[in-house]
Amino acid sequence: MLKTILITMLIVAICIALLCVKILIKKNGRFPNTHVSGNKAMRERGIGCVQSQDREAQKSNPYAIAERQETEKTDNSINN
Repeated sequence: MLKTILITMLIVAICIALLCVKILIKKNGRFPNTHVSGNKAMRERGIGCVQSQDREAQKSNPYAIAERQETEKTDNSINN
């Protein structure tokens, strides 16, 4: 069992090292941007990232009209 775990860890370490060869050897090396927003063809087609769309949708609109609180509704119904 221990022998299998050690062999597995060795294989994983070798794979990680091989994936990093380009980054370590190349000057200013970095992993490629595989994000949807990093792809020029996707941007031209209007395809965006769900995370970016969600982030924009959650931004508060400074021109939005504030909605009444639920407590205000119950206070008004009690007073009437």
